[in-house]
Amino acid sequence: QVQLVESGGGLVQAGGSLRLSCAASGRTSSMYTMGWFRQAPGKEHEFVATLRGSGGNTYYADSVKGRFTISRDNAKNTVYLQMNSRKPEDTAVYYCAARSGGDYSNPASYPYWGQGTQVTVSS
Repeated sequence: QVQLVESGGGLVQAGGSLRLSCAASGRTSSMYTMGWFRQAPGKEHEFVATLRGSGGNTYYADSVKGRFTISRDNAKNTVYLQMNSRKPEDTAVYYCAARSGGDYSNPASYPYWGQGTQVTVSS
């Protein structure tokens, strides 16, 4: 079992930066592939980024590639999402999630989820 708690959300102007954190407890998060998803009102969960537990390979959605960076600090059991050059369409509730297998972009592959943190980008 893994428990995930996100933090760092808030209101930011377009073009600004924000860093989200996801603190993991329970079984060590280094064993899992970590992912970030987001959900805008009335929409499905959208894949944002993922980072593998071993090797550190990262993958990003095209909509955030070059602007967002996912990273992890295994000593702190924390995963981060650095978001730069924010756009109004980035407004959503952001969730971190953990999985051990399956399609990294499919929310159904992730059995463990945080409660989410709201990010709002004003134009």
